[in-house]
Amino acid sequence: MSGLFDLSGKTALVTGSARGLGLSYAQGLAKAGATVILNDIRAGLMDESVQNLRAQGFQAHGVVFDVTDERAVEQSFVQLNEQGLHIDILINNAGIQFRQPMVDLALENWQRVIDTNLTSAFIVSRAAAKRMIARGQGGKIINIGSLTSQAARPTVAPYTAAKGGIKMLTCAMAAEWAEFNIQTNAIGPGYILTDMNTALIDNKEFDTWVKNSNPSKRWGKPEELIGTAVYLSSSASDYVNGQIIYVDGGWLAVL
Repeated sequence: MSGLFDLSGKTALVTGSARGLGLSYAQGLAKAGATVILNDIRAGLMDESVQNLRAQGFQAHGVVFDVTDERAVEQSFVQLNEQGLHIDILINNAGIQFRQPMVDLALENWQRVIDTNLTSAFIVSRAAAKRMIARGQGGKIINIGSLTSQAARPTVAPYTAAKGGIKMLTCAMAAEWAEFNIQTNAIGPGYILTDMNTALIDNKEFDTWVKNSNPSKRWGKPEELIGTAVYLSSSASDYVNGQIIYVDGGWLAVL
């Protein structure tokens, strides 16, 4: 059974992985046997995380590029190929949040969130998929959605639109790339204890709402997403395509 989830011999690229959930995904895949490639625009922080992974005995590399920069993404994939690092697994984790009522929301802030959270997944996945197709060995693409892929919340309109788009982009990728043995799925994290959510966690009213609205009565932990990421990266999910798996403690189930 363990062989179903063994990622030995596979190489995984995780975007936005210098820290936070991206780093958790990378650590989880590394523990399952994969060579991992961290990506971020914060070179120093990324290098530190790469070294930490290597110190734990994992095969780890780093590549700096802005996921919204089409040319930089393509150049980085060329560089990785030249190094003999061919991507078998891609996790599109890079993302940002911006909270403001829509009536006050500037177009530039709307566009920045859409570009980072949605368009980047298209740009990076396209670069990965065309190389997976050329190699003829298939691959795994995992997009990171959200509870807002399914349910809206006030003051996060661009994030909600982007994550809703991720859900359907995942379906579109499955429709086009399944015949090449590429499985594209998504993870929809619930309210997770991360640095990005620090302000919400520290807000007593919001913290109480999260706990009371979830049948699990608590926030999720970053490590509780790893199993789903490993599953969707492994041969255990070879006939799973175009799906989004919500890891939310049951929050959506009781809406």
